[in-house]
Amino acid sequence: MENNNENTVWFITGASSGFGRSLAEHAISNGYNVVATARRKEKLEELRSMAPGQVLPIQMDVTQREEVKQGVAEAIKQWGRIDVLINNAGYGIVGALEETPEEELRKQMETNFFGAVAVTQEALPHMRKAEGGAIVNMSSMGGNMSFGGFGAYSASKFALEGASEALAQEVAPFGIKTMIVEPGAFRTEFAGNALKHMPKIDAYDAIVGGTRDFAKSMHNTQEGDPKKAAEAIEKALLSEHTPLRLQLGKDAVDAVKAHGEQLLADLETWREVAENTGFES
Repeated sequence: MENNNENTVWFITGASSGFGRSLAEHAISNGYNVVATARRKEKLEELRSMAPGQVLPIQMDVTQREEVKQGVAEAIKQWGRIDVLINNAGYGIVGALEETPEEELRKQMETNFFGAVAVTQEALPHMRKAEGGAIVNMSSMGGNMSFGGFGAYSASKFALEGASEALAQEVAPFGIKTMIVEPGAFRTEFAGNALKHMPKIDAYDAIVGGTRDFAKSMHNTQEGDPKKAAEAIEKALLSEHTPLRLQLGKDAVDAVKAHGEQLLADLETWREVAENTGFES
């Protein structure tokens, strides 16, 4: 992906706060044009006022396909291209799987998974025509592994990562990069307004109660700096060898490494049993 500041267009969902806001500010500071979307357009006014000529604010709920179609159409009408699509819109759920009503689980999937897919599907025809660009799907270290109390959230991110891994192979021939970002704990709104707590079942207090307490207490205390995350994401995108997955934060690096090592250890322990499942000759 070439870095041509004057014409480069970043399309960012969920740009009113957190990673989305930091990514938009980073793009603006580099002279890029930014399509900033959010469910409430007024939350984007401060961002637009930073660089009126560079920012196109759009009201867009990623779960509403017609709004997604219109948002992408507005971006193309304004600048004629989308160079970097960043699917960032999303939120989290905390609670045991049994504590999570089906309706809440479906809403989680609608935003974090189906929403990202919808925006990608609408943007891809334009990106294929341009024969280049990049798609960045904001996942989480919880999209690589899961933890008790975060099953619904991780399920949505696991789904996004599975689709992204296939997508990377599908769009590479068109010169389009795909990158999955797996942050650890960063100082965003995730543990604040972007985290929904499910109704409690007493039987799970000792199991996920600590997770609930941790999720509440970590707000505005996380080690990760979203501004540095934005810098790291662009650095990876501009690299000749952009990784399929980019972990951000020491906590994410350590956790993903330990998870991978455990997976390999289990594979070796059960290799003989696993391989001895074919038909007898």
